[in-house]
Amino acid sequence: MPFCDVSKDREGGAGNNGIKIFYRTYGHGTTKVLLIIGLAGTHESWGPQIKGLTGVETPNDAESKTIAPKLNDLEEGFDGDDNDGIEVCSFDNRGMGRSSVPTKTSEYSTTIMAKDAIALMDHLGWKKAHVFGHSMGSMIACKLAAMVSERVLSLALLNATGGGYECFPKLDRQTVSIAIRFFRAKTPELRAAVDLDTHYTKEYLDEYVGTKTRREILYQEYVKGISSTGMQSNYGFEGQINACWTHKMTPKEVEGIQSAGLPISVIHGRHDIIAQIYHARKLAEKLQPMARMIDLHGGHLVSHERPEEVNKALLELIKASELKLRPSDWSNLFKTSTGCQAKEMQISLSRRNCSLYIQFEWEPPPHERAGFIHHLKILVFQISNQFKRNHQV
Repeated sequence: MPFCDVSKDREGGAGNNGIKIFYRTYGHGTTKVLLIIGLAGTHESWGPQIKGLTGVETPNDAESKTIAPKLNDLEEGFDGDDNDGIEVCSFDNRGMGRSSVPTKTSEYSTTIMAKDAIALMDHLGWKKAHVFGHSMGSMIACKLAAMVSERVLSLALLNATGGGYECFPKLDRQTVSIAIRFFRAKTPELRAAVDLDTHYTKEYLDEYVGTKTRREILYQEYVKGISSTGMQSNYGFEGQINACWTHKMTPKEVEGIQSAGLPISVIHGRHDIIAQIYHARKLAEKLQPMARMIDLHGGHLVSHERPEEVNKALLELIKASELKLRPSDWSNLFKTSTGCQAKEMQISLSRRNCSLYIQFEWEPPPHERAGFIHHLKILVFQISNQFKRNHQV
């Protein structure tokens, strides 16, 4: 089984003595993608994305050496050339699955876990990679990008929040009931039942696939999965909860990601009851100018509920990195306080009458015009005054 000994792959520090991270790689190619899962998840939680990005389901370390084609282009689909393919690595975070479980809460933080991920990249010999994170994994991905932005080609943040109080779900009767059930769940069967209600929308679970509902089918899969990996230990659960609660991106860290100029996709399920979409939008706005917000009809595990749409968004993100798109060609978020951006502005000043002519190749939408005109008047006033001072008009 493939393990990364974190203590060997990075210098000594808090929380890494003897820690081993279990990982799996899938597919082959020069494009590298690191997948970071969230709270209580394992490397297998990325199943739909592994299949969608690489075209395979069997890990590279498995005995079967059957080579399947890789999906490397949105339009052309699969291709047999490894150089054009995608290699993906997914792993169990410390405190979960087959990875080590430190017993001290202080040995869990998004910074420490980001260092685990960097050590894994070093272990694999990956100089650069596209980094995709889900939920807590998004927090870890942000820390990783802030630490080694030069090694991150693109950043995908699925069902993310900013940590701390933002981890609290919207309090209503449904979420309170789910929370009570979650903490009382001591068997794979009880845990599977509550996980379904936190991960998916009711609409999705009630859909029929043949003669059974998705809830019935997924319930059996969840019970089998939880039984095979075992229930998360109290040490692991409390440690990962601590990592989420203490997570915070400093202004300097955010600025570091912004200045790197790497394309970012913030992907969220509109009906996520764990990570509220409001916080995801705030995070996307903070990470401007290269952030794109994508909200889909789904719950917290939108990567499973809407796999085709999520995979398409991830492939587009990889392509955007390869094409080195400009912010205006990638972001779908407004970049100014008025929510308006002109593609091109031409300013000409006439010294004789100090007239100011501004020509825009873009017109703001009706609901934005009042704010746009207000800020434009301020801009004109400032330019006019400066012109008068400079030319003593």
